[in-house]
Amino acid sequence: MFGIDGLDATFDHVAHATRSIASSLPVFRDLLGGRFAGGGENPMTGFRAIQLIYGGGGRVELIEELEGSGFLRSFFAKHPDGGLHHLTYKVPDMQVALERVRATGIEPFGVFLGHPHWQEMFLHPKVTGGTLIQLACSDFEFDYDTLPPVTVEEFLADSTSFGTWG
Repeated sequence: MFGIDGLDATFDHVAHATRSIASSLPVFRDLLGGRFAGGGENPMTGFRAIQLIYGGGGRVELIEELEGSGFLRSFFAKHPDGGLHHLTYKVPDMQVALERVRATGIEPFGVFLGHPHWQEMFLHPKVTGGTLIQLACSDFEFDYDTLPPVTVEEFLADSTSFGTWG
């Protein structure tokens, strides 16, 4: 397993910010062959996301802002058409990761330790060479071979009925 500064981190997914998940599907699903693997909304933070899985196991998360949230406002000010938002790496222990990141002299931001099944922190693009990095710890394991019995269109039409994050 590849480690980042002793974090024992594993790559999880790429998040792509878009003004509209539906308008991104012709490229990420239809052209590139991504299969809908699920999604949800995080009203606390202000975004909706879906994940698409590709041959070989790679995943792209398409994220769009929920109306009135401002979650992606500064990102879209710099990147009006959207684009790579962040890379997510999973770590086995968030407290250990937090200590090791700080020991390198990097001060993470957006540290969230308040949920028993999802903890995260972010490394600013200024210290990572230009890309926002999310480090996350979760005990949730999803079987991506078992896709949901709904289509992405059904999800987008009523994503709140599929649950929320946060």
